[in-house]
Amino acid sequence: MNPPISRRTVTASLLGIAALGTASTALGTPAVASGRDQVRAHGSPEEPTVVLVHGAFADASSWRAVVERLLRQGHRVVAPALPLRGLASDAAYIRSVLDGIAGPIVLVGHSYGGAVISQAAADAPHVKALVFIAAFVPDIGESALQLTGRFPGSTLGQATATQYYPLAGGGRGEELVIRKDLFRKQFAAGVPTRTAQVMAAGQRPITLAALQEPATAAAWKKIPSWYLVATEDRNIPPAAERWMAERARARTVSVRAPHAVSVSDPQVVGDLILSAARSVRSSR
Repeated sequence: MNPPISRRTVTASLLGIAALGTASTALGTPAVASGRDQVRAHGSPEEPTVVLVHGAFADASSWRAVVERLLRQGHRVVAPALPLRGLASDAAYIRSVLDGIAGPIVLVGHSYGGAVISQAAADAPHVKALVFIAAFVPDIGESALQLTGRFPGSTLGQATATQYYPLAGGGRGEELVIRKDLFRKQFAAGVPTRTAQVMAAGQRPITLAALQEPATAAAWKKIPSWYLVATEDRNIPPAAERWMAERARARTVSVRAPHAVSVSDPQVVGDLILSAARSVRSSR
């Protein structure tokens, strides 16, 4: 049993850089307006818009402190609610959000959201940077569960419970949640107990099928990538995170933090996103 995290030790791997209220109001909802309306609402399309995609067992409010930091820096931010029903359908939904935004985009994914952004950004020329926050970065044919099992260290299987939901064509599907009594230890170690309890109460279940579905695109092969490794992660083994980051040739930082790193260490997460945004601006 690992001790609670009391100190954050951040290290930067210089591969190119030196260097988790209410979600619908505080973070905004997915844009469905035309690109012209986006420009009118948010200003110049030349500055990159940051799109934050949460993962399993979380919701858009997991980005709250990160959003606040990005807004203080003058960025337009969109944090949509991910359905968590299937990789292809989730990616198609996020792609519809992207297509409603004018100008360059920095696309950020946490956990399962990393697999979603890598698929959603394929052939999306307005996505200029991908940022993976303790996230899956699958190649074509790989699934999240496959990548989790590639290295030892994940305790997620023992911490989850199975729920069932009706399928449109009949029958029922399986979805997973993290047991509330284990949520803080598994997902948010070191986060204040009350905060973790609120997160556990509002966690979004993910279908087992989504975690098993193989990727059909890998945008990280063409789009510059950044990666944050959470060294105390119990969902995705940190060794798997490092391996995926290296394979993607991502500019990488490491932080002593749990899987819910956007809640425990929002400044580090925000700084990495800002680094990607600066790179997008300087490349134009």
